[in-house]
Amino acid sequence: MSEQQHEDKNNSTLKIALNLAMACLISGCIIALTYFITADAAVAASIKLRDDTMKTMVEGSTGIKEIEGKEEWYEVYQGEELMGYIVPAATKGYGGTIELLVAVDPEGKIITYKILSSKETPGLGDNASKEGFTSQFTGKITEHLIVTKDPSDTEDIQAMSGATITSKAVTLGVKDAEVEVLAYLEGGE
Repeated sequence: MSEQQHEDKNNSTLKIALNLAMACLISGCIIALTYFITADAAVAASIKLRDDTMKTMVEGSTGIKEIEGKEEWYEVYQGEELMGYIVPAATKGYGGTIELLVAVDPEGKIITYKILSSKETPGLGDNASKEGFTSQFTGKITEHLIVTKDPSDTEDIQAMSGATITSKAVTLGVKDAEVEVLAYLEGGE
């Protein structure tokens, strides 16, 4: 290879590297600018989605208010009337951690819960977020937040067929949240 061919090849490689570096720099600037422009809107949309989700958990609610000193704890209102509390909970299920929001009324009874994230088995454990299972929790107090397989036991929570571990995990998460709310209502932290 001649000296000229060698120099042309080096220049060609340098040009390609410079073009790639420039493309990366321009792309990075565009991404950063897009993030800068949309970040506030994304945060606002996320907060609205969270608030709307929490309002659907307590029928008839019109507003929520963060509880000072309690991370991610909220009071739910209908006008000026306190309708309940929504608190986070996490528990270990069959497929890993299950994250929940639990709604508890001012007397300490369960209103409902929503699963925020879960890796439970499709068709079995993921049924924990469906009405047939969630409706069992409405109005329950701590003493009846236990899982049973006895179909004649209507006081407690019926295990989902094939998903007893998930049934117990979700029930424990809901129970833990209720216990925390009861402690808060009694003046505890």
